[in-house]
Amino acid sequence: MCEGKTLVSKSIIEKWKKADAFVARLVDYLESDEEVAALLEMSNINAVQRLGYNDHGPVHARIVAGTSLEILSMLTRSSVELSSLKHGTARSLDEVKFILVAASYLHDIGNSIHREYHEATGSLLAKDIVDRALRYTFPEMETRRRVFLRQEVLSAIFSTEMNTKPLTVEASIVKLADGLDMSEGRARLPYKLGKIDMHSLSALNVKRVELTCSEQVPIVVEVYMGDMAGFFQVERVLLPKLESSKLKGMVRIDIFDGSGRKVASLT
Repeated sequence: MCEGKTLVSKSIIEKWKKADAFVARLVDYLESDEEVAALLEMSNINAVQRLGYNDHGPVHARIVAGTSLEILSMLTRSSVELSSLKHGTARSLDEVKFILVAASYLHDIGNSIHREYHEATGSLLAKDIVDRALRYTFPEMETRRRVFLRQEVLSAIFSTEMNTKPLTVEASIVKLADGLDMSEGRARLPYKLGKIDMHSLSALNVKRVELTCSEQVPIVVEVYMGDMAGFFQVERVLLPKLESSKLKGMVRIDIFDGSGRKVASLT
């Protein structure tokens, strides 16, 4: 059953922190980790200051984390089987939340080295951070199980690359959440700040993105545009991410024009 609409924004993670003590403890830990903070800051130095791209730092990390948890909630309400629980790499929903939150916060840290191949380098950079977070979050967990969870996080980070096929539902959730942060110039298809081209015009014309559901599919993404130039972001980001993921067939994308009229519905 649907529970209204959720605006894709950084406020989602705050909602989850208030409602879920486990999420609050994990998020507070990650945001207090000096290495995480420095890597996200360096990622924006490279992405924004040196390359002239849009934000890939801590605000984006919070948006992706909250959106991932929201998508998880929608899928579990629809009884969608989660890969980590199915294969025994996770044994509880809290462990699944760990995978999603950690991967969401760390998926862009490879930008601290270079934009090129940042998903692959980020998955390597994240290893020691994830190990620390696991010891803090699950201090009694045996090493073998911590390694399983760590590898699920690293796999999700690696799979945010546009053409990489996620191996799990969890990695697919993070990949989709990454792509949904695209309203008012926050497009996940990077564009040069101040440059007038299809990338920048399309990004600025996505006014807001909301999540809801329907009887037909667990997840409905509603994209509200000021101008149909914003469709470029849907075509170049969301559709390819869904096509390669394990969420294919579970998501519908509804497109609304500047007057709020639905003009397209894509599955």
